[in-house]
Amino acid sequence: MTAVLETSGLGKQYRRRWALTDCTLGIPAGHVVGLVGPNGAGKTTLLHLAVGLLAPTTGTVRVLGGEPASSSAQLARVGFVAQDTPTYAGLSVADHLRFGAAMNPGWDADLARDRISRLGLDPGQRAGKLSGGQRAQLALTLAIAKRPELLILDEPIASLDPLARREFLQILMETAAEHEVSVVMSSHLIADLERVCDYLIVLVASRVQIAGEVEALLASHHLLTGPRCDLGSLPAHWQVISASHTDRQSTLLVRTDGGVHDPAWTVGGVSLEDLVLAYMSQAAMQGRKQAAEVAS
Repeated sequence: MTAVLETSGLGKQYRRRWALTDCTLGIPAGHVVGLVGPNGAGKTTLLHLAVGLLAPTTGTVRVLGGEPASSSAQLARVGFVAQDTPTYAGLSVADHLRFGAAMNPGWDADLARDRISRLGLDPGQRAGKLSGGQRAQLALTLAIAKRPELLILDEPIASLDPLARREFLQILMETAAEHEVSVVMSSHLIADLERVCDYLIVLVASRVQIAGEVEALLASHHLLTGPRCDLGSLPAHWQVISASHTDRQSTLLVRTDGGVHDPAWTVGGVSLEDLVLAYMSQAAMQGRKQAAEVAS
């Protein structure tokens, strides 16, 4: 099956600063993908490369088997909602739907009208008078009604209140299931991603730290508590993601496909938040270490 988003050695440089470095991914179809990382990690850069708003400095990116924005047919296959959920303040809701119909040959007018009705939006109201949540839902409607195969969302819920976020995510889940749309959504709100995403990408300091199906990732990570230990004495197949120690005890987050069978360790489960924060902390520590080595 063709990957909905595939990159190889992808990088983007702005003058002397690399916003994305050596990004290699292959995201299979049929998933709701959470792209998570701290501010400045490169999430928006990756998504802008994927929709053709930016050109790579190094490497390649392919979306649904083709080059991003390479033709009108390719553009029609991808829906995109930018971080500020852009709408035209002076245009009414109905104007936005007419504009969408004029710009998209596969436009589903019935779907657009039905969503606007379900959301309780007044077709005659100008977008500038809508709440933040309503504007986000209008932008999502425009992206969905073009009937894309892939929906790319860049921090679409960051500015919404909790109720508006829940409503947005609920409609997103319904849409992905009903219309069989693959979704890639960036966010730093881990709790919200946990509700809707079944595939995870952690991006820190412009590099991919981990990627895969959420269920498999959680199953292969374990939180261990036991007697204080030397990390060098641990089994070779344990990848230590994070470690903390007291005088008598060690607490580790390890990745291993072979399970943990040593009775000296108490094994606990790992939440998505535990996983994300551990990889973010690991990457930050490595970055500080490298910076110190360069400075010395």
